[in-house]
Amino acid sequence: MSKIYILNGPNLNLLGKREPEIYGHLGLEELKGQLVSSFPTAEFEFFQTNSEEALIEKLHEAYLAKGAVVLNPAAFTHYSYALRDACAVLTSSGLKLIEVHISNPHSREEFRHNSVISGVATGVIAGFGLRSYHLAVSELLAN
Repeated sequence: MSKIYILNGPNLNLLGKREPEIYGHLGLEELKGQLVSSFPTAEFEFFQTNSEEALIEKLHEAYLAKGAVVLNPAAFTHYSYALRDACAVLTSSGLKLIEVHISNPHSREEFRHNSVISGVATGVIAGFGLRSYHLAVSELLAN
């Protein structure tokens, strides 16, 4: 398998500090360490941004590299049609993209119930904390 891109959207740079009752106490560096340790043969690229443009550019990079993507679009989940279109480029070409969420958006505020990304994602995993990323990587490596 090609590289697996672990892409994270806005405010996830504050993971472990922001609302730990929802998102837990571990940050992105701990997540990175867990994934590298759990999947030692996988080649990862980790990226977090608060910029919609930068996230789209990274999706284009993954597409050109024929990589697989684990994407936590965060707040962009609910309204970014530009991000959706970038995701569709990958999946319509046969590449895999798994949308992940640390919390379960459907058990939260009403505005979080809709994802514009899910319709073009290969799959969606939500509500299992950082384990959501592990489940996504396991699925990508299984296929």
